[in-house]
Amino acid sequence: MNELYCDVALPVPLPSLFTYAIPPEMAESLRPGSRVLVPFRRRTFVGVVVTLGTQPPASAKVRPISQSLDLLPALPAPLMALGQWMTSYYLAPPGEVFRAMLPPLTELRSRQELRLTPAGHAALAEGLESGLSAEEFDLLEELGRAEKRHGFAALPKPEEKKSAAARLLRRNLLQLQEAVVGSKRRMHRVIAWKSGAAESLTHLAEKEERIRQILEVERGPLPLPILLRAAHVTRSVIDRLLKQNLLESWEEPIDPGEDPFDAGFTPPAHDLNPGQAAAVAAVRARLDSGEFGVSLLFGVTGSGKTEVYLRAIQETLARGKTAIVLVPEIALTLWIGRLCRSWFGARFEGVAVLHSALSDVERAREWWRVRNGEARVVVGTRSAVFAPVENLGLLIVDEEQESSYKQEETPRYHGRDVAIVRGKLEKAAVLLGSATPSMESFHHARVGKYDLLRLAGRVEDRPMAPVEIVDLREDFREGHNTSPISAVLRRGITENLAAGTQTLILINRRGYSWFVLCRSCGASVHCVNCSISLTYHKQRNRLECHYCGAMQPVPKKCPKCDSQYLHYFGEGSEQLEERLRNEFPSARVARLDRDTARTKRQYQETLAAFAGGALDILVGTQMLAKGHDFQRVTLVGVVSADSTLSLPDFRSAERAFQLLTQVAGRAGRGQLPGRVLVQTFYPEHYAIQDAAKQDYEAFFDRELHFRRMMSYPPFTALANIIIRDTSLENAIRWSRQLGQFFAPHDGKTIKILGPAAAPLARIKKEHRFQFLLKSPQRSLLTKLLQSALSYADSREIPRTALLIDMDPLSLL
Repeated sequence: MNELYCDVALPVPLPSLFTYAIPPEMAESLRPGSRVLVPFRRRTFVGVVVTLGTQPPASAKVRPISQSLDLLPALPAPLMALGQWMTSYYLAPPGEVFRAMLPPLTELRSRQELRLTPAGHAALAEGLESGLSAEEFDLLEELGRAEKRHGFAALPKPEEKKSAAARLLRRNLLQLQEAVVGSKRRMHRVIAWKSGAAESLTHLAEKEERIRQILEVERGPLPLPILLRAAHVTRSVIDRLLKQNLLESWEEPIDPGEDPFDAGFTPPAHDLNPGQAAAVAAVRARLDSGEFGVSLLFGVTGSGKTEVYLRAIQETLARGKTAIVLVPEIALTLWIGRLCRSWFGARFEGVAVLHSALSDVERAREWWRVRNGEARVVVGTRSAVFAPVENLGLLIVDEEQESSYKQEETPRYHGRDVAIVRGKLEKAAVLLGSATPSMESFHHARVGKYDLLRLAGRVEDRPMAPVEIVDLREDFREGHNTSPISAVLRRGITENLAAGTQTLILINRRGYSWFVLCRSCGASVHCVNCSISLTYHKQRNRLECHYCGAMQPVPKKCPKCDSQYLHYFGEGSEQLEERLRNEFPSARVARLDRDTARTKRQYQETLAAFAGGALDILVGTQMLAKGHDFQRVTLVGVVSADSTLSLPDFRSAERAFQLLTQVAGRAGRGQLPGRVLVQTFYPEHYAIQDAAKQDYEAFFDRELHFRRMMSYPPFTALANIIIRDTSLENAIRWSRQLGQFFAPHDGKTIKILGPAAAPLARIKKEHRFQFLLKSPQRSLLTKLLQSALSYADSREIPRTALLIDMDPLSLL
């Protein structure tokens, strides 16, 4: 019988697969897509089997697989094919690609183990004659006894023993390995009302009756934390009822799908209007054909795209297939997930939610629910595109233009594009939705590559909220107003408060002030790791870097000249909230950004309070701009609408237009008419003018002309290459070497810009230089980049020093 081998992808930044021998006992169960434990150097890694074969490598000793982790391959065949496409397209290490697809390894944890080498056993037999000190010999003897008992020895804890162990390691008398072992799942306590427990009681106190009502009538058994919040009681009350035998409890694994806000939730029922019905019919026809195709659902804000999504999922499930819904923000998974659970949870075996805010245990549990066929609808952010569903019928990408679908770490994939390729591999329908599609997607629809489905009006023929442009230059001339709240916006808020309606204010900057500047010498306080000024957060009284997370106290004097004249420049969401509280003291004001909504619960509670009318004014960043449906919002104010226009990026106008149009769509969604005020210093800019008219196609035509003239997407393929290192000298040298390689290829088919310092020249202590490559033929670009990687290897430029970003969304 021929010996079997397999190629395994390991989570290391290397472009190759690694060959291992398959032990005979694993030969039957091992398949491509299976996870395996393998030795790699002195560590143990979890890898993914990519191919099986009988041919060993020509050189190097082949080590055997240590353990097979799966009876059923973790990654089905279509996901393996998708991973191989991503490796080729994004020029990413295969192990990094497959690691992005896999669930967190919560059933395993690592530990370091010591074992005696043959030389160590020989030294132990020789005793002190081996040349060891008494301390070293005693430790070697102690570790040898532990190895006999347990098969390994743990690292010694006292520092003096660690030093002796280090000496034994250097003399090759010990070997250190990282082993992977099992870990327990997280559990929580579930409380239920004991059947018949209250029959013998003539009267229940108010708290007890409330608990009985919740557990027996309204909700059923609940986890203890959720019960405490729902019943507004303390833990001592529950403990007392348990002792009185009125309640019973047990332990259950934590369920990441639990959402106490689901209780009593009933989705609003709507009849489809002609536009929605036509869109659903188009999706139905695509599903009936059984062929791959991409449709772009282009509908104004409030046109009922979510209803089309739900009906499309319903059609998919009715045909025995599964569906994946991608949303751009973790926050939107709560709303879409709740809708899907209410529509499909009971009838179709449940809905799974996947996103990075879940704990590792929760994410792994949801992932395996999907893999085991226990959920047929998956809702999540970009990584949910890798959900291991079988018989995939439909992929929906909501707000497909959003930059959050692009991963900024290796592998640098775009969730929308990967969804399209996955749909092609599995012959599934792909539905992209947006009120402001990306330039690339709408161009594909215009030329017939995608089907274009239009929703021209809002549901129930509600009018679009009129948009007024507020020229901040005129506002200053008239009243010398330096507040971020213009006179027009102030009057609008006052009128809303008098009418009892709500106001939404968008400012797309976190923190209190943008930066701290010395009035004496002009120096600003910069991050020690990045070439960016620190942002002032007043509530936490510190300066923070939004790129690397570095923090420092607010200086009392200028770090450069010792001057006391420090000034805070710019307004963030924290300062705007403070100003609104001061100017409208009777108003109920709240803020929603990454600083105030650090957990799912905080986010839910703020939105629930606003939707329920408990707040008058809600201030927030772009997380408020899309997907939310607030019925009593009649005024939307946009502060610093033009802040993105000054960025050195060819997509800045597109982003400004999309953000303004999306946030304008939050007004007037109910029965009350709405109004939008856009504050800007550049009222004549075409992005702001077209956003005020809410005329996407006019903006598209203007922007498309600019893109064609400057050879930017959708007319060219683009790649951004960053060379980075903590040593400036290394970064410069490697940039020059790559520049010499690229120079002969700069011509008509490929345009090469650079090397040049990146706009953000230093991030996380790494100096950064940049190349930008353009080509009308993507295949030429890919071929050149593959050659560049080979050249970098020949010049010993580390792979970790090169970041290749295909189809970049940001050039910063």
